[in-house]
Amino acid sequence: MLGTALVVLAGCGSKTAETDETDEEATGVATASAWTLAAPIRIDGVRTADGGRSLVVDSEVPDGARDCVRSLRGELDTVEHGTVYVKVTYETRSQDQDSGCTGTRQVKATVKLGEPLGSRRVMVNSMDVYTSVGATPPALRQCGENGCDPTPPRCTSSSYRQAVNDTDIPKHTSWEERGCDDTWLVLDLSTRMGPVCGDGADGCPSSGVSQRWFYRADSSGWRPVATNGDAGCVGIHKILPELPEHLCASLPRLDRG
Repeated sequence: MLGTALVVLAGCGSKTAETDETDEEATGVATASAWTLAAPIRIDGVRTADGGRSLVVDSEVPDGARDCVRSLRGELDTVEHGTVYVKVTYETRSQDQDSGCTGTRQVKATVKLGEPLGSRRVMVNSMDVYTSVGATPPALRQCGENGCDPTPPRCTSSSYRQAVNDTDIPKHTSWEERGCDDTWLVLDLSTRMGPVCGDGADGCPSSGVSQRWFYRADSSGWRPVATNGDAGCVGIHKILPELPEHLCASLPRLDRG
């Protein structure tokens, strides 16, 4: 028996209710599974292909025991003001509670550009922005909360913030500057650990995990190069002998909490 299809108009677009032929034959009851148009759960990366004339977008989509995704598409939307806008979409029935689409999987969507990307930025689904500046080809670099242009390595609060963001540590980490010049930066980073119960809440025990990071200036900002919590210069000079004496001579031993 052939399955029937019914298009149902919804407030945010259209849904297609399709009778599952296998289920109907097995049970004698028609089971409708609604497919809806959706965007990826998350964009995991973008890279160029075909000499820069195409983009490959790595995405996370729903998955389960039955088919959860169909009609995956990557398409060029528009090009404006030095930015290439692309869309990645697919149809899914993961919004049905009985669909079984409770897992996830990785997919790749290819977007044809027609001409090399060059130095233009890429915005995916009007959310994530990527750039080739400071990236290792063919991958593009995702722009952060400070935008696509890295903050110059300077002895300023905004530059320190970007240094912390580029360090492999938990979010919401605070910092204390211990020394800075045109080439080197020393920061003590502190991450609060414990129950999520608000800052300064009574009866909420927590402890801090502290690290001392040393950064070197390069064209893309402060680059983390070493960590050491010893007092003075002896410990860090075993790792970074070129670090100037005046940036480590007065360093206290780090209290790791």
